[in-house]
Amino acid sequence: MEQRTLGNGGLKVSALGLGCMGMSDFYSGRDDEESVRTLHRALELGVTFLDTADIYGIGRNEELVGRAIKGRRDEVVLATKFGNVRDENGKMLRIDGRPEYVRTACEASLRRLGVDHIDLYYQHRVDANTPIEETVGAMADLIREGKVRYLGLSEAGPATIRRAHAVHPITALQTEYSLWSRDVEDDILPTCRELGIGFVPYSPLGRGFLTGQIRRFEDLAEDDFRRNSPRFQGDNFAKNLDLVDKIVEIASEKGCTPSQLALAWLLAQGEDIAPIPGTKRRTYLEDNVGALDVKLSGDDLARIDEAAPKGVAAGNRYPDASMKSVNL
Repeated sequence: MEQRTLGNGGLKVSALGLGCMGMSDFYSGRDDEESVRTLHRALELGVTFLDTADIYGIGRNEELVGRAIKGRRDEVVLATKFGNVRDENGKMLRIDGRPEYVRTACEASLRRLGVDHIDLYYQHRVDANTPIEETVGAMADLIREGKVRYLGLSEAGPATIRRAHAVHPITALQTEYSLWSRDVEDDILPTCRELGIGFVPYSPLGRGFLTGQIRRFEDLAEDDFRRNSPRFQGDNFAKNLDLVDKIVEIASEKGCTPSQLALAWLLAQGEDIAPIPGTKRRTYLEDNVGALDVKLSGDDLARIDEAAPKGVAAGNRYPDASMKSVNL
């Protein structure tokens, strides 16, 4: 497995990571045993960069990941996040970046994961009511105490990234980035590169849309959160299928799956990028790993860029209320 370095502090991760959210939350269906088998298969394939968060399954996902890596901690680069607070029924309550909450959240994550340190600790969303300097200062204290190795931010805007990085080096920014979410290329990705911050794209397959397997809104289960996503609704759905059809066509000519093409494109955007496609099934995991064998020429990249230029997707990536908390 190819290794990539995030940030200037020397954090090495597998070029392709594994997003674990869907194993416990947001997507329909839950099979903890298959999820554990998927995590074990990931390690066998060299996918050792595992991503979770305290919000996923309201702590259950961290417990699941902890169970899967028990006795294998040294094989894993473990990332988790704090800051989004939900009640026991899953209702979103607030975004919390207060220093006292940072410590409480970290200690709770360590217990659920069953580990003594977290390799990469992200603030999941920026707390508009707490200066980023205070939040990152508290996160830096966790490094000095040996509970955390590196710091990350998620969905932070350029000005916030700069302010945070001035307090303590930020190793990685995690933000949505894919063939249908390329807005980070304008200001956010250049800011990260200027400061030497690695980039971890989440939802690199457009929440599954870019796989080509979702053809109708009705394909989504009743409890699937994507039913609330503007890109999966009404005319937007039909318009976005046009993009997918172009990706499917190019992938067919390259002899790979649409998922592999989308991931190979992301991997080709720079050595400082490590996508974390999420899955709870071994078959999809193995298909994703095949992206590392897909080689894209300059002509391939130009054709993909023409098919999926910036702004190509119809609809926002989140409902209006959620969009207010991204890129702050």
